[in-house]
Amino acid sequence: MRIPSLLFVAVLLTAAVAPPGAAAGGGAAPADPLGSSRWEDMRRELFAGVPVVFDARVAVTAPDSAEDPLNVPVGVDASALADVREVLVFADFNPILKVLSFEPAAAKPSLGFRMKLQQSSPVRAAARTGDGVWHVGGAWVTTSGGGCTLPSVGSASPEWQQRLNEVSGRLWTGSGRGDRLRLRIVHPMDTGLAAGVPAFHVDDLRVSDAADRLLMRIRTFEPVAENPVFTLDLPAGTAGDGPLRISGRDNNGNRIDAQVRP
Repeated sequence: MRIPSLLFVAVLLTAAVAPPGAAAGGGAAPADPLGSSRWEDMRRELFAGVPVVFDARVAVTAPDSAEDPLNVPVGVDASALADVREVLVFADFNPILKVLSFEPAAAKPSLGFRMKLQQSSPVRAAARTGDGVWHVGGAWVTTSGGGCTLPSVGSASPEWQQRLNEVSGRLWTGSGRGDRLRLRIVHPMDTGLAAGVPAFHVDDLRVSDAADRLLMRIRTFEPVAENPVFTLDLPAGTAGDGPLRISGRDNNGNRIDAQVRP
């Protein structure tokens, strides 16, 4: 039986930092709201020795049922938390756990993207605040699976070699409510789990404003979908200050360098 994705509880922290996975103030560790048999493995592997709490303020939006396991739309929003330093996204039952991480810098701690799922799984986001606590939210996604072990469409086409790391983007102004940037990067994003196809993926991406101020840094891993699309929420007026610079690289060292103009 699939556990509803909204069944997340907020855990209040006392002045003393609780041990990893423990309830605030001591006592037994709270049960996983998504009921995953893999949660304790995730906690030990990704958050060993650091405090972790389930927190409804970290919102993860994803379809209850994903028809295409190669392109599962996911949105993460931790803007209800203060002082978010880093956000890590992972899927319990994927053969490659980590999907991506991002440091919001001057941008809001929210990101939209698409990912691959090998089978039905919780998709979780953990936001690290300045006090060192990881706040975890998530949603359960049901899918037919196989997304991580299939080769990309692009890897079989000669076109991607000519357009590799080509960036297209669009900026929207929010009239005081913030600006929004959407990026698309041409890249096959192969996981290395398909026979005869090595891992090949965007590794690091930086978005900076016209004054070279870092807006967001995104580290991507193999489960991000082919030709990745990212949606960022930016401070109001960012789009009017001049072109934004998109820079980075893939795991083979191929550079990404582009500008997006208002």
